[in-house]
Amino acid sequence: MLEAFLAAWIGVALAQASPGPNMMAVAAVALGQGRKAALLVVTGIGTGTLVWAAAVSFGLGALFAAFPLLLSALKFAGGLYLVFIAGKSLRTIFSGGATAVTATTAPLNDLAAWRRGFFVVMTNPKAVLMWSALATFLFGAGLSKIQVLAFGPLVALSAMTIYGAYGLLFSTGMAMRTYSRFWRRIEAAFGLAFGALGATLLVWGIRDLRG
Repeated sequence: MLEAFLAAWIGVALAQASPGPNMMAVAAVALGQGRKAALLVVTGIGTGTLVWAAAVSFGLGALFAAFPLLLSALKFAGGLYLVFIAGKSLRTIFSGGATAVTATTAPLNDLAAWRRGFFVVMTNPKAVLMWSALATFLFGAGLSKIQVLAFGPLVALSAMTIYGAYGLLFSTGMAMRTYSRFWRRIEAAFGLAFGALGATLLVWGIRDLRG
C-alpha cells in the first residue's frame, strides 16, 4: 500500500505544481485580490479534491466488485491516458513561454473565493479522467475502497500546500520571475512521473491478459 501511495502521490503532486486550471485560478486571484482570497480559493480546491476522491473510490470500487474484468480493461485505458498526458506535458516544454496569468480584478468575498476554487476543480473535465486513472492504478495495486479513499486527504493536503505556496508567491512582486524560471522543470518531472505510472498500468494490463 505504501509503495502504491508514494508512486501515485509523486505524480499527483507534480501535476498540482505544473500549470493547469487550478494553479491558474489561484494565481489569478492572488495577483488581483491578494493573499487571503487566494488561500480561500486553495481551500475550495482542497474540498473539491476530497469529493473527487470519495466519488472515484466508491464509484469505481463498486463497479470493480460487480465486474472484475472492468479493472483489467481500465488498466489499458488509464495507462494510455496517463501516457498521453505525460507526452502532452513534455511537448509543452518546447512550445514556447509559460501560460500567461491574468489577474482577477472583480472583487470576491470569502464565500465566492472558496467557491471559485471548489468549482474549478469540480468542473475540470480532466479531473475525472485523472482521478479515474489514479484510482485504477491504486485498485490495480490491490488496495481496497477504504484505502483508496484514504488517498484523498493526502492529495488534499499536498494540493493545499502546493497551491497555497502559489497563492503566497503570486501575491508578491517576484512571482512571475520565479514562476517563469521553474515551470519547465516541474512540467518535465510531471511528464516523466505520469509516464511511469501509465506504463505500469499497461504492464499490469498485459499481465492480466496472459494470466
